[in-house]
Amino acid sequence: MRNSYPAGGFGGANLDGMFQAVEELRSRFEKRSGTRAGRGEVRAAVLALLAEAPMHGYQIIHEIEDRSGGSWKPSAGSIYPMLQLLSDEGLVSAEESNGRKIYSLTEAGREEAASTDAPAPWDAMGTAGTGSGTGFAALPKAGVELAQAAAQVGRTGTSKQVQEAVKVLDEARRSLYAILAQG
Repeated sequence: MRNSYPAGGFGGANLDGMFQAVEELRSRFEKRSGTRAGRGEVRAAVLALLAEAPMHGYQIIHEIEDRSGGSWKPSAGSIYPMLQLLSDEGLVSAEESNGRKIYSLTEAGREEAASTDAPAPWDAMGTAGTGSGTGFAALPKAGVELAQAAAQVGRTGTSKQVQEAVKVLDEARRSLYAILAQG
């Protein structure tokens, strides 16, 4: 957003541009239900859930969706092949119950689930509903809230307040790039 702030503030015709920028930011960051996760995350999620209790495939899908705050809902097309792969590796077994396959960890599966030090994938992602979370979902929410605050200053602030807000936003942008530069 370099040099995108008008020198005279956000009043009048510039106000529409500010609202448009906020909406663009919001649309870029909105979490979509069913976002994709990598194969490693699906595997880790299935192992973590089955370590807690035996489940059928759709229970696993719904548990992941619930625990991720709706930000990740894996498809049956990712869960069932993973269950088959884990079964082929001897980590999961399946039993028929009321017309459904109930999956549970084998001894080898329990050992593998216990051997990971990484947080569960839904913990690493954060949840869409938490503003102060540490996961990836917290960043877009914080960005949208920052843009909304900037829009409020643009709508109701004095020229001096707008200039101060521009300085704060410029410093925030530089600080974010500095975080990336750290490695």
